[in-house]
Order: sequence, then C-alpha cells, then structure tokens
Amino acid sequence: MSSKADKNSLKLRALRAASSESESISWAGEGEARIIRDRDASNPIAVRFDHVYKTYKLYKTDKQRLLGAFSRKVSYKTINATDDLSFTVNRGDSLALLGLNGAGKSTALKMITGVCYPTRGKIEVHGRISALLELSAGFDNNLSGRENLEMRCQLWGFTREETDALIPEMHEFSELGDYIDQPIRTYSSGMKARLGFAFASSINPDILVIDEALSVGDKRFRKKCEERVKSIMAKENLTVLFVTHSPEQAQQFCTRGIVLQKGSAVYQGGIEGACEYYDNH
Repeated sequence: MSSKADKNSLKLRALRAASSESESISWAGEGEARIIRDRDASNPIAVRFDHVYKTYKLYKTDKQRLLGAFSRKVSYKTINATDDLSFTVNRGDSLALLGLNGAGKSTALKMITGVCYPTRGKIEVHGRISALLELSAGFDNNLSGRENLEMRCQLWGFTREETDALIPEMHEFSELGDYIDQPIRTYSSGMKARLGFAFASSINPDILVIDEALSVGDKRFRKKCEERVKSIMAKENLTVLFVTHSPEQAQQFCTRGIVLQKGSAVYQGGIEGACEYYDNH
C-alpha cells in the first residue's frame, strides 16, 4: 500500500473511531495499553493521558522492517514519540500543546483521535471529537466534493435529514461554488483543505482537536477560519486541544498550555506561563 493510501486509511480510521460508542484495547509483550473512548459528554473529564508511551521501531532498511515482522532477531532502534506523558483536560478546557517539531504534539493528537494507539499507558476520551488535522486526507478522488461530504456524514452516523441540513452549510463556508459537484481529483490542495475544514467545523463536536489547521487558504479565508473556530468555542462545555508553533495563536484560543520536549511534558500551567516557557527554552 502506498504512503498516500496509508494516510487516507488512517484518517478514515480516525473518523470511524470518533464516531464509535466504546473501545477497549490491550496489548501484551511490549507492555499494556488501554483506550477508553465513548460519547459521554456529561463526564467532567474530556481527555486523560496516564503515563502514555508511543514507541516506534526504527530499522535501517525496508527489508529489515519486513523481516522484523516475522523475527525478533532483526536489530532495530527504538524511539519514544510520547514518553511517559500524563495530563488531564477537563470538560470545557481549552489546552494548547506547544513544542518544536518532533516534540510529540501531533502524535498525542493522533492517539486522541484514534489514528494510532499507545504502546503503554491509558488514554480516556469522553465525547464526540471533530479533528482539524490533515484536512485534505481521506477524500475519494473519484467522488465529487458533495459526495465526499455525504460519505463522511455517513461515517459519523448522521441521518439522511441531518446530512441534508449540514451539506449546504458546509458548501457555503467552503466557497467552492459549482466545484462542489466536480471530482476531487480536479481540486487544488487548497480547495481540498477548505472542504475538509468546512466539514470538521460544522458537526457540533464535544471535543475540538486542531493541528496547525488555521493556515488554510489566503489571508481572508484564514481569518474566516479563525472566526469559525471562535464561534465553535463559544459553545458551552466545548473542549479544545490546539497544536501550534505560535504562542500568539495559543494565547488567542487557549487558557492552559503544555510544553512538550522529546515526547515528555516539561511544563503544564496557564497559557501565559506556558508560552513564556516555550519562548525561553
């Protein structure tokens, strides 16, 4: 399977995971990991990480990686993308994850959304998630924009009536005009991102996950995206997790912050203190 197909498969897995009622997973051998995922928006805890590790095996060649699936004798190195990470996000919190590239921010969000799973530790996610991650991934290039929106609504479990009510709103926000009925393969990357943002920001989530998604399109459309996020955040008890390299954006949208370095939390506290720590370290 190509890397592009892998990425699309992972995003579809995230959509399915976000709409699943419950999930409990455990592994033996490399330690134990457990994920609790449900739609209980009344739970005062939205997200909790309890001593979470995400370990990757690094092989020198693709051949060694293939052999490693069948034999423990093949040598490899390990790296912890997430290293003993613990934090709690209460219902209604807005939390920024700050850190340099490779700090483990996106890995944490991918585990929250179900794109990947921890090697060890426990993760709890309570409530329906909308993820503004790689916005253009997961589309079927042979379907039109409208058909892709319908497919995503089905994956989320929306009724036909709910889908028919949501799609005009998504179409209007995306500003795609007549292109909405053209195959996705004719779209530019920016058009795909607009469509992805329009869907993810229109489905009334309990938990909103944002990974550098506010750089969509030109300056005017980016401003429109920021206003949309603010309007979503005005919802009572909405929980926000926001990954960014920009302390200014973090302070604009969040009240708490965690600074990550090499997969570990080195600072947790108010957003001003987190941004100051990030700038000085």
